Amino acid sequence: MNQLRGLRIVVLALTLAIGCGSAIAEAKTPNIVFIFTDDHACQSIGAYGSKINKTPNIDRIARDGAVFVNSFCANSICGPSRACVLTGKHSHKNGFYFNGRKPFDGTQFTFPQVLQKSGYQTALVGKWHLNSNPTGFDHWDILPGQGAYYNPVFISEKGQRQIEGYCTTITTDLALNWLAERDKEKPFLLMCQHKAPHRTWAPELKHLNNYADVDIPEPATLFDNYENRSETLAENAMSIDRHFYYHYDLKVHLPVPFASKRETQLRDNEYGRMTPEQKQAWDAAFLPRNKAFLADPPTGKDLVRWKYQRYIKNYLRCIDSVDENVGRVLDYLDENGLAENTIVIYSSDQGFYLGEHGWYDKRWMFEESLKMPFVIRWPGHIQPGTRSDALIQNIDYAPTFLDAAGVDVPEEIQGASLLPLFSEPNSSNWRESVYYHYYEHGGEHQVPRHEGVRTSRFKLINFYSNDGFNLFDLKADPQEMHDLSGDPKHADTLSAMQKELQRLRELYDVPENKK
Repeated sequence: MNQLRGLRIVVLALTLAIGCGSAIAEAKTPNIVFIFTDDHACQSIGAYGSKINKTPNIDRIARDGAVFVNSFCANSICGPSRACVLTGKHSHKNGFYFNGRKPFDGTQFTFPQVLQKSGYQTALVGKWHLNSNPTGFDHWDILPGQGAYYNPVFISEKGQRQIEGYCTTITTDLALNWLAERDKEKPFLLMCQHKAPHRTWAPELKHLNNYADVDIPEPATLFDNYENRSETLAENAMSIDRHFYYHYDLKVHLPVPFASKRETQLRDNEYGRMTPEQKQAWDAAFLPRNKAFLADPPTGKDLVRWKYQRYIKNYLRCIDSVDENVGRVLDYLDENGLAENTIVIYSSDQGFYLGEHGWYDKRWMFEESLKMPFVIRWPGHIQPGTRSDALIQNIDYAPTFLDAAGVDVPEEIQGASLLPLFSEPNSSNWRESVYYHYYEHGGEHQVPRHEGVRTSRFKLINFYSNDGFNLFDLKADPQEMHDLSGDPKHADTLSAMQKELQRLRELYDVPENKK
């Protein structure tokens, strides 16, 4: 890692020599705008090749800067991923393994604290989800827990208040208000963190009819039978077929006579939060569709397909609001002369299953949840239209922000600054693998503890709590349908990947796994 960091001086010198926009020698300390969402899958972003929706404003960041196509999380669950971002360390080092347990230790190193001490004005608005009050911020205004889509409560040092409206828009309003009122003499860090598109996918009223007249393409693995891989996959409790609630997830606010008791247990908490006027607009969109569904309900695989369409359209409608509000932030930077000296990042705490393997949610170390979006622009430092295949991870964000600000990166950080990749996006001097570890076991979604290593071609998952290794060739089997760990033809690859996993465990000082 130190060797990678040491490349910074060389990179800056080369960039000064060849130039890629305005001269770095004249640049001031950059501002940083970090836009972070929850559960936004790469396969629903235009810059990543989405075939199901369009995201023109997120794509605008990628077009003006770079998209990293091999960006991964270290632990695919909301709070732990955020802890990795803040600290630049894996879960076993920052101490935040799970959601909903002990508070995040805000006394440890986090990059906002260091930037604040280095003269940055710092602000956090939106989702926090770390069971604690934020530290290292001059201003914070956060959602309690998961937060709500409609008429959300926000908590600040002054107390809490409820704001009428839609959370994605309100979060952006609060972020832009802070930008307008900040001390204009200081560089700033703004972390604008949205609840969307987290479950239960309650779209903004103006987007309720988006995609109404189209069928979203189904993923090829929607009806995965979980053969040829770990037996734990079939025990999942996150399938579109068996684990959706009609009222809560599917927005059918009418009696469903053929539903099981389980399928009707949870009520849609977002609908209950709405004002009468909001409910009226919601019902105008959903009530006719729900009556048509109940009048002639599909069965078997056709019912699964109906559930998928209802789910994916609401998910994408939530993203439509996110993308609009990303555009509002970009427009503000342009209109106020801030764009040229501001690093803008769009990312999400992890990916998400959009019907792949028949799933929603995240957690498993399969590509759809392991991958997380990372698009970034920094005029004069990143060539517009850059596309990088380098293996990056959310533990790399903290050292990148510090490095860009000209602040020393502490030795305790396990990630590496991405600055060398900004000038050489596919550098051969970068890491060749990433380490993953999911620590919850069972729970609501019945996903076991597991760890693994991913290289540019292969992935090894160690289901150490259950039945051991699965090996996948991502080139020959990109949908990860066939475990090769028992195939004698791949014995050498299995051995090499096991050695690489052990090397990373030693590199990151990972404690011995316990069942």
